[in-house]
Amino acid sequence: MANIKSAKKRILVDRRNAERNKAIKSTVKTAIKKVDAAIAANDKAAATEALKAAITEIDKAASKGVFHKKNASRKISRLTVAVNKIA
Repeated sequence: MANIKSAKKRILVDRRNAERNKAIKSTVKTAIKKVDAAIAANDKAAATEALKAAITEIDKAASKGVFHKKNASRKISRLTVAVNKIA
């Protein structure tokens, strides 16, 4: 355990930020899974709605620094391409 006051605070702040990042990543993963499920079911309308929600979550995560902006852009691009492939 840390002895210096600033190191103790740093541990607390790191823990808090890790929990926040984990929660945000979890919501993004859930949103992506919903899009994938709609694609697997071949449901274009549901996939489009799920995609809108997923894009919002991914953009929020990128703006908060959980994902790099190019990583977020790549995720959005791949999901969009997958949804557009549905006949």
